[in-house]
Amino acid sequence: MAEIFSLQFPQSLGTFENYADAQKAVDHLADHDFPVENVLVVGTDLKQVERITGRLTWGRVILAGIASGVWLGVFVGLLLGLFAEPGSWFATVLSAAAFGAVFGAVWAAIGYAFTRGRRDFSSVQQIRPSRYEVLVEHKHLTRAQELLVQLPGYRASEF
Repeated sequence: MAEIFSLQFPQSLGTFENYADAQKAVDHLADHDFPVENVLVVGTDLKQVERITGRLTWGRVILAGIASGVWLGVFVGLLLGLFAEPGSWFATVLSAAAFGAVFGAVWAAIGYAFTRGRRDFSSVQQIRPSRYEVLVEHKHLTRAQELLVQLPGYRASEF
């Protein structure tokens, strides 16, 4: 692990249910001239969350492939258009977009065909911590605890 993401002798200052509360605690320390370079916020109890966004069909797969292919084609067309003959810029961008649409549809169809129905849904995934622990270098623990007790809404049970 990179040295910037570690402390020599870290001690737990508190555990928080969400990142905003952990950030608020660190911000409170910073506002009171605490050496916050001796603090780490660590997400713990990681879990993977997958949100199903819809059912996949051949039509949806092909349309999504066309859409992403068009965007790629437009990007390539704009780059190629910089070097196109005068008056042919629009045709260059349009033909690149059309080529991208065909390429995207074919590529998406090949990818979907290889799943053989094992994944007929679309989703997004995220790794999310269940809680956040604020760690502080051991030599600064007492001062940090004294400062956090002054934080409005802070409960001593979070130590």
